[in-house]
Amino acid sequence: MAEPGVKFATRMGFILAAMGSAVGLGNIWRFTFMAGENGGGAFILLYFLFIVFLGIPCVIAMICIGRRGGLSPAGSTKALAVTEGRSENWKLLGWLAIGVAFLALTFFSVIAGWVLAYLPYSLSGEFVEITAEESVQLFDDIQASPIIMTFWHGVFMALTMWIVARGVLNGLEKTINLMMPTLFIILIVLVLYAALVGDLSAALRFMFVPDFSRVNNDVVLLALGQAFFSLSVGGGGVMNYGSYLDKAASIPRNAVAIVSANVSVDMLAGLAIFPIVFAFAMEPASGPGLIFVTLPVALGQMPGGQIIGTFFLLLVLFAALSTSISMMESLVSRLVERPGATRKRMTLMAGGIAWFVGLGSVFSHNIWSDFTPLSFIPMFEGSTIFRIIDFFVVNNLMLLSAFFITIFVGWVMSKEATRDELGMGDSLGYRTWLFIMRFLAPAAIFLIAAVTILSY
Repeated sequence: MAEPGVKFATRMGFILAAMGSAVGLGNIWRFTFMAGENGGGAFILLYFLFIVFLGIPCVIAMICIGRRGGLSPAGSTKALAVTEGRSENWKLLGWLAIGVAFLALTFFSVIAGWVLAYLPYSLSGEFVEITAEESVQLFDDIQASPIIMTFWHGVFMALTMWIVARGVLNGLEKTINLMMPTLFIILIVLVLYAALVGDLSAALRFMFVPDFSRVNNDVVLLALGQAFFSLSVGGGGVMNYGSYLDKAASIPRNAVAIVSANVSVDMLAGLAIFPIVFAFAMEPASGPGLIFVTLPVALGQMPGGQIIGTFFLLLVLFAALSTSISMMESLVSRLVERPGATRKRMTLMAGGIAWFVGLGSVFSHNIWSDFTPLSFIPMFEGSTIFRIIDFFVVNNLMLLSAFFITIFVGWVMSKEATRDELGMGDSLGYRTWLFIMRFLAPAAIFLIAAVTILSY
């Protein structure tokens, strides 16, 4: 291993870094439009239940693998499997988790580039008194320009590479220690602002009064899928950060802290966005364009909207960076385990490849918008490169990785190994966790995957 014995300097450093891996666009961008499209309170209640009963156990499992193995996801799964007398091919699970994170980074960076592209407009006051038609046109113009999209995609990737190249202590921990508290401060300021100028009572009813008439099989499955996506279950980030966790730290307590922070960001994001949406009689089910098309119109008409809009974009940028750092780190941590490899060189290589692959997603919105390479397959008819990668990562590879992670900790790792890592003995809590890993979580993940595939 190129960086032997590297650990986070403090327990809080690990918690904030793991929070950053989980907290991202999935909380602020995806959670809000998913809740908006699927009935608000009923969806949020189901999402919360899945987070508690499946999300926390799975985060515990990922940290357990990382700390027990002490290496990258691929290195840890191989080492642990060999220790248990199993095939070293279990390293493929680690590579799958790394691959999920890396592929997600390639199109994730493109979406984050939109945030960077919006910042100059917000700072210059372009959103003041902007109309709905002008907002749609601005978003379309940004996507239609391969030069603008490529530039901001590159800027975001360069920021991610610069932080990762500085290492675990000087790069990851120091950056996240500053970024995550700032993210929460900005969120709270935005919630207070939304409560003063927006329709808070309507937002509270929408978010916390369930309308069970909106619940159907699709809503249940979407809530479960969002729970896994939000916590990056199946990706290599949290697993990799687990390898930097000190042996004396409690994995269950850390997992609960991480998941609690993740859910808090979800709720705060909803309370920051929905009061404004309802105050301007906008449609909460606006879909993915809720942040990039709908909110600029509302913020442009509000007192102090220029400043608040800029703070909101900075919030989304910080959330995106905290996740992209963990995505790239999961691959770089594996590459630096090679003899003679240096972190800076491996980061440059990984980031360069991710940027290049990401050009496929960039061009899917403009010069390659008519290029649909898998249209001969019915489920991919009309799908661009961006949509194909998104489909495979979110709806297939992430679920496949999560499924095998539960199998690995439930059946490959010995009870002695997991009991030692969790420090729970043969308690009821441990036996409940093991039951979830062996039976409940695999069954739930399999159900999501099956229904998702059949729906196409």
